[in-house]
Amino acid sequence: MSASPHNFAQRHLGPRPADVEQMLQKLGCESLEDLLAAVVPADIRLPRSLNLPEPCSEAEALAELRAIAHQNQILRSYLGQGYANCLTPPVIQRNILENPGWYTAYTPYQAEIAQGRLEALLNFQTMVSDLTGLEIANASLLDEATAAAEAMTLSLAVAKSKSQTYFVAHNCHPQTIAVVQTRAAALGIEVLVADLLQFDFQTPIFGLLLQYPATDGTIADYRSVIEQAHAQGAIATVACDLLALTLLTPPGEFGADIAVGNSQRFGVPLGYGGPHAAFFATKEAYKRQIPGRIVGVSKDAQGQPALRLALQTREQHIRRDKATSNICTAQVLLAVVAGFYAVYHGAEGLTAIARQVRRQTQILAEELQSLGFKIPQQPGFDTLIVEVEDPKVWQSRTEAAGFNLRCLSDRQLGISLDETTTDSDLLDLLTVFAQGRSLPAWEDLQAAVTDEVDPAFARQTPFLTHPVFQQYHSETELLRYIHRLQSRDLSLTTAMIPLGSCTMKLNATAEMLPISWPEFNQIHPFAPLSQTQGYQQLFQQLESWLAEITGFAAVSLQPNAGSQGEYAGLLVIQRYHQSRGEDHRQICLIPQSAHGTNPASAVMAGMKVVPIACDDRGNIDVSDLQQKAAQYADQLAALMVTYPSTHGVFEEAIAEICAIVHQQGGQVYLDGANLNAQVGLCQPAQFGADVCHLNLHKTFCIPHGGGGPGVGPIGVAAHLAPFLPSHPLVPEANADPQALGPIAAAPWGSASILPISWMYIRMMGAAGLTQASAIAILNANYIATRLAPYYPILYRGDRGFVAHECILDLRPLKRTAGIEVEDVAKRLMDYGFHAPTMSWPVLGTLMVEPTESESLAELDRFCEAMIGIYHEVDAIASGDLDPLDNPLKHAPHPADVLLQSDWNRAYSREQAAYPAPWTREHKFWPVVSRIDNAYGDRNLVCSCLPMSAYSDR
Repeated sequence: MSASPHNFAQRHLGPRPADVEQMLQKLGCESLEDLLAAVVPADIRLPRSLNLPEPCSEAEALAELRAIAHQNQILRSYLGQGYANCLTPPVIQRNILENPGWYTAYTPYQAEIAQGRLEALLNFQTMVSDLTGLEIANASLLDEATAAAEAMTLSLAVAKSKSQTYFVAHNCHPQTIAVVQTRAAALGIEVLVADLLQFDFQTPIFGLLLQYPATDGTIADYRSVIEQAHAQGAIATVACDLLALTLLTPPGEFGADIAVGNSQRFGVPLGYGGPHAAFFATKEAYKRQIPGRIVGVSKDAQGQPALRLALQTREQHIRRDKATSNICTAQVLLAVVAGFYAVYHGAEGLTAIARQVRRQTQILAEELQSLGFKIPQQPGFDTLIVEVEDPKVWQSRTEAAGFNLRCLSDRQLGISLDETTTDSDLLDLLTVFAQGRSLPAWEDLQAAVTDEVDPAFARQTPFLTHPVFQQYHSETELLRYIHRLQSRDLSLTTAMIPLGSCTMKLNATAEMLPISWPEFNQIHPFAPLSQTQGYQQLFQQLESWLAEITGFAAVSLQPNAGSQGEYAGLLVIQRYHQSRGEDHRQICLIPQSAHGTNPASAVMAGMKVVPIACDDRGNIDVSDLQQKAAQYADQLAALMVTYPSTHGVFEEAIAEICAIVHQQGGQVYLDGANLNAQVGLCQPAQFGADVCHLNLHKTFCIPHGGGGPGVGPIGVAAHLAPFLPSHPLVPEANADPQALGPIAAAPWGSASILPISWMYIRMMGAAGLTQASAIAILNANYIATRLAPYYPILYRGDRGFVAHECILDLRPLKRTAGIEVEDVAKRLMDYGFHAPTMSWPVLGTLMVEPTESESLAELDRFCEAMIGIYHEVDAIASGDLDPLDNPLKHAPHPADVLLQSDWNRAYSREQAAYPAPWTREHKFWPVVSRIDNAYGDRNLVCSCLPMSAYSDR
């Protein structure tokens, strides 16, 4: 590899060449190739280099991408449909959206070192609950359409009605209707799309979905409709607009059981469709069925308020095929932005924005009428309909003037205004419609309208009354609040986050810069393709690169999370079987070691899960697979397999495993969670996989963002390509008549963060990507070798090595000293580290994945921390430390505990606070003691506490 100072791969990879030699010597290997030959089965090794563009420097890649971005055109898009342009306050853009302290943090499973992010999410939940008028909200979902689909499945689970029919109002957003239909088809649910005014409720339903305001801008009184639905045991869901709810009666006050929507217009750029944080609110009665994550209030060991993820037993890794949803993520970074937007503006500021939008919409409607255009109904909030003879002609005229308007029918245009609309914009738009006729004076227009809402629909109840929404309206105060919360979170800016299977890679600054470029983040997802040629080029290149890396024939970028990729891949397999007249193929074989989302996704896809045993070494039991594949031969749809395995090894029999499934007519779905160990070394398509989802937020450097965003494209073999997801509003996404319906709201999912992965691949090139895989394997084996004398390595490959992650067996610690894996995880916080993946896939273990970007010095610090903990456990076992009063049982140790005047523990403050030399140089301090999760679940509180609760802190 080139030693140029501008070689990006050199900066991405942690170990220096001399470090690599030292680590290889520790492993007893002469070279990296020697190590790879011992780790990766020879029969699946890629015999050539990847066919990718030659690597380039950061500056060169940015210049190339800038040229691509310039092909996109930024028009004033008044297309609506759940998306609106907005103004991201610069203090939020710079200090959250573009801040690695926020975007490189991990999912807040270790709550003691994630209190800042949890508080920001609690603000989001409070905001949603307040505005919707419902009791409980989650910490966000992927987008409005999939949130509506989740509402449908929740409704099916809890409704008293035994019907299998779901009613969807015809004036819901079209992409929402389509996604709901895709989800329903797999579950055997009939979706009835009709005009609500013509529905007489004689047909039994288990739920209904309404839009408020509707996609055409109308507002209706849904009280009687919801009462009729409740009378037959159905659940009512309302998809709504948060900004409109500052003026309109909230859904919870007119009987809705569930409210869903998109928080995008609260400061999150359009981004050609995502990522954005959807919201989901419901009644407390359904708290155990609500999909996704919920932040709840509990207390720590000192009795102080502390936050953590609530109701953890709902997680897919525990419930598997019994899970109510396969969603294992959220849109945390975007939910944080939306929550801070509400904190910054407060109730008064949000209401002022909403009144401005409504007032300008009223002005536009009045003036269009004065010009002779018919407005069939008065706009309720931000959207109006104007009747014209030829909408296409008018679209061309307005586009030439710099506006995108929506064509609703052959005689109607839709216009949706937003926070960014100026008086000048309105005059420019009216000038197009006037076609040379004069307009009245602007002052007359302003005097002619009011921003007051019809009293029948006007909101009467206050919202955002908590002090957090009152105190931070100046930039100085908000900046300090943002920084205070950031300081309570451990991120990659602080230390390695060695989570197995979660791949906390470096998110290089050069990769992140383009997400703020207007040419990428100011584009509406339904803008004409003629205006998005830069995006189309980026998609085409990224798809071709991902296809080359995986060996597949085609790639879909639409899935906007790994869970969505799993789901889409299984639906593609299902659609393939159906096209061959084999609808009866419904059995999905899943190893017992699989990710918990695997069985949950299979059930969502309408399949029946049959588990496959694993042997003592963690590999798939091939004889059990053969037996089950033969037993269910006529019904076999798919095998879901993770490779390298969930146990962190390259299974030697993977090609044989795939062949067994194919012999019985099934397809092989490969979970791409561990693809980062394969890139450049082997290709899933070449050893037998038919479908693979790719976690771009893992292997290809899109940041975790504290638990989201994620991107989960799927690659498929040629015979499956016709069935990839389509989109009703953008047929070009996949025009094949056999195509699957959409599985996400936007045609290319979370498009605005795809430049991150483009940059990574473009700068690394084939050699750099292959080297990254090799160093990831080296780093994991180095940790395994250093720690093996202290902690047994649970699984190894046939030649004694692991893949890119290793599982440390901590179960002996419980037998010798009564120490649980959680004790070790919490004690690591005192050393300044986030714990590895805890008790998964095996209880009582830690799964460690260091990634290729961590230096030898950081690997050694982690190993020394684990060895230090081992010696503390040994001291407990020998009686030198008390079995209950010791640093592990009391960990972590926040500063307020260490400063207590009555320190009476059986170990010193120094041992508690500074267990390793480097902690004296730099110390990340948890702000709470160990959190009582059970207390929080018994006393569920999921919105902001009164400030008095924090008076002692």
